[in-house]
Amino acid sequence: MSDSTFQAIAMIVYFVGMLAIGGWAYGRNNNLDDYMLADRGLNPWVAALSAGASDMSGWLLMGLPGGLYVGGLVEGWIAVGLTVGAWVNWKVVAPRLRAYTEVAQNSITIPSFLDNRLHDDKHLLRWGSGLIILVYFTFYVSSGMVAGGVFFQSSFGMDYHLGMVLVAAITVVYTLVGGFLAVSYTDFVQGVMMVLALVMVPVVGVIKLGGPAEVISAVSDVDPHYWALIGSTTTAVGIISSLAWGLGYFGQPHIIVRFMAIRSVGEAKMGRRIGIGWMLFAVVGACCTAIIGVAQYKRGDGLPDPESVFISLGQLFFHPLVAGFMLAAILAAIMSTISSQLLVTSSALIEDLYGAITKQKVSGGRLVLYSRMSVFAIAVIAAVLAWEQNDTILNLVAFAWAGFGASFGPTVLLALYWKRLTANGAFWGMITGAVVVFVWGNLSGGIFELYEILPGFLVNLVVAWLVSLRGTVRPEIEEEFDAAVAATR
Repeated sequence: MSDSTFQAIAMIVYFVGMLAIGGWAYGRNNNLDDYMLADRGLNPWVAALSAGASDMSGWLLMGLPGGLYVGGLVEGWIAVGLTVGAWVNWKVVAPRLRAYTEVAQNSITIPSFLDNRLHDDKHLLRWGSGLIILVYFTFYVSSGMVAGGVFFQSSFGMDYHLGMVLVAAITVVYTLVGGFLAVSYTDFVQGVMMVLALVMVPVVGVIKLGGPAEVISAVSDVDPHYWALIGSTTTAVGIISSLAWGLGYFGQPHIIVRFMAIRSVGEAKMGRRIGIGWMLFAVVGACCTAIIGVAQYKRGDGLPDPESVFISLGQLFFHPLVAGFMLAAILAAIMSTISSQLLVTSSALIEDLYGAITKQKVSGGRLVLYSRMSVFAIAVIAAVLAWEQNDTILNLVAFAWAGFGASFGPTVLLALYWKRLTANGAFWGMITGAVVVFVWGNLSGGIFELYEILPGFLVNLVVAWLVSLRGTVRPEIEEEFDAAVAATR
């Protein structure tokens, strides 16, 4: 059989596995809590790897190795910032959010948590955050579909539109059918695939190239400055901007919703250890993949596209069937993010916006049906946006990360750790953070080269603090806050 046949077999096995998990989860969704949060029943392994896989996307297997291949280890500061941010997120946000969302009327989404936590009678927080999620994540999902189409186009020579539709269809089916439980378990499998692939490539590469000393020597011959963490073109603003990516974690709804779904507050510590262990293996594996790529290809014509270094090494070192599963790992990274964002967008539409509009009691089964319909509708809109391959959609990912991080991040932290936060303070802080990100991101030169998430995050904190000091906090809010704190001890 040809190499492409083996790779096609690997893809088919992967697709069938994802659909099987969706079918398994179908019968376990009896109400909206089941569909949107798996009835808060995730074990720490699934919660941790699901959070990691839904976070990293194709950047981990293509963008990061490609950047390190071209620029050296100086390009790794963003990985440092993300790893530290993820650890702090698990340490600070996970246990308190798990406890507080139950205390706050069993909230199952971030907008509903903020609304219930702050007793927002006007529901401005619910409306504002729900609309932000709905709009931004529709584009976010679209960017993932673009990445899926490009993946099949570059890996198999398939038509871009066919590849995009295939990725979208498989992801939508298991998300629509199985809900949060299916998304979490497919993410778990996808996370395992990603980290195994990123460990196998550099380990086999070191063996093939003669050992660590030979690899180091070969890389140094190509670029004596490859190992420097601070290069001649590196600036303090650049390093701070890269590290600031870590601030985004506190405000990413598709990541922190995993904390709400873990089985208990006590299991958050185990989830943190598993999640950060997975992330360290994955990030270090990506860095080592780039190093092996430099040693193997010498930055020559043998690798025309730096972002394909992982794919090229996999095809060079392994049997075509194994290389096919490594290609599937890239697809897994893309699909895990799409599915998580689809579900969060659906929850914003049904739980937050529809729930705020309708006043009549709707059965759990009907809400699950509405949620499935919204998953399909959002996917169709995202596919329309992705139909014409558009780089501006892909560029939106970094901008959206900053937007979510600066608008939701400080608000979530203050809601969890500051009793004096008011609904007005949270709302105006969130809006101001989002505006600062938008304005700052469209300016350039001097201080405006700083990644927009940092000024947006800081301004949000200051505005929320100042506005809240002018308000009063109800006794029942203080009681709930104390109950949530007690539940995390």
